[in-house]
Amino acid sequence: MAMVILQLPTVQRGSHFQPLSWNLRMKVALGAAKGLAYLHSAEAKVIYRDFKTSNILLDTDYTAKLSDFGLAKDGPVGEKSHVSTRVMGTYGYAAPEYLSTGHLTAKSDIYSFGVVLLEMLSGRRAIDKNRPQGEHNLVEWARPYLTHKRKIFRVLDTRLEGQYSLSGAQTIAALAVECLNFEAKTRPSMDAVVSILEGIQDSSEARKPAAERHQDPKGAGKKMTSASVGRDSDKPRRKSSNDLRKEAGRDPKPSVLHST
Repeated sequence: MAMVILQLPTVQRGSHFQPLSWNLRMKVALGAAKGLAYLHSAEAKVIYRDFKTSNILLDTDYTAKLSDFGLAKDGPVGEKSHVSTRVMGTYGYAAPEYLSTGHLTAKSDIYSFGVVLLEMLSGRRAIDKNRPQGEHNLVEWARPYLTHKRKIFRVLDTRLEGQYSLSGAQTIAALAVECLNFEAKTRPSMDAVVSILEGIQDSSEARKPAAERHQDPKGAGKKMTSASVGRDSDKPRRKSSNDLRKEAGRDPKPSVLHST
């Protein structure tokens, strides 16, 4: 199956980048959220540690798959609340408490998901030094606008105008704020995130034009990102990150895949 890498909420066709629609962005966000939710489940108990846009792969139907488990860690066991580890990951996506203490939890992944969700909303990179002063860090720049109904339009990608409902945009903005909370314990679980995104997906599907429902995603040079997590096993046995890498059939080293 041909896969493509998500660098931003765009698809590359030849030398041109075509922005993804609101509905497709929500579909990608939901697929990635389901992958993280599985990793955090009682069956797997794995912390991804390096969730970011470029680790999301998409197939020709824009179904999101998680990739690159090179930094994944088994979650805490017994009475332990976290895993102590050397700080690794990607600047702009890592949770603040992980950067300051090296304490890794599933909530660290949820912060990273909030960053990716914000990239989906804004069409901006998590870190972009080409932006004006004060806008280099997406989270720091956008945070003050996300909690104000009238100001969230400063964050929303202008290329999405007319494609979303106000309530839908406000719901996603509020979800991003929750995921990006400085207090890790108050961030939602990935199961809760999935439930919210499923509601958005259902409402978006009802409003989707017929032409978009049959949109052909195939195209030369198309790029995107996601991570794929298999759900093949029904056994309650806890799986290590190595097991998951083998099931997913992924090279644990970072890689870039291009559509063929």
